[in-house]
Amino acid sequence: MTEPMTPTTLFKCLADDTRTRITLLVVSEGELCVCELTAALELSQPKISRHLALLRSAGLLMDRRQGQWVYYRLHPDLPDWVTAVLKDVVDANQHWLEAEARRLCRMDGRPVNQALCD
Repeated sequence: MTEPMTPTTLFKCLADDTRTRITLLVVSEGELCVCELTAALELSQPKISRHLALLRSAGLLMDRRQGQWVYYRLHPDLPDWVTAVLKDVVDANQHWLEAEARRLCRMDGRPVNQALCD
């Protein structure tokens, strides 16, 4: 992150439904790869990747490569208030992500976090 995260930057990032769902799924799961997000959101890989690039360039998400997978997580240098706001939103809105969470748990060949599914 080069610039500090401001409320304006955060809320601009989250002004799009897809970016909000991506961000909240990442907060909920800790880390997700592109293929998990495409399965959960039922969107194409190019569309997911475009939104991830915006979230990454804004400093909200950070990526890492592991073999063929690229994983995304919250940027570790985010201010505490950003992390707290995002966690509060996830905690208060689990029902809003129910369908995505179900699709994520049913994903065939899921690379990680399968143990989190009931």
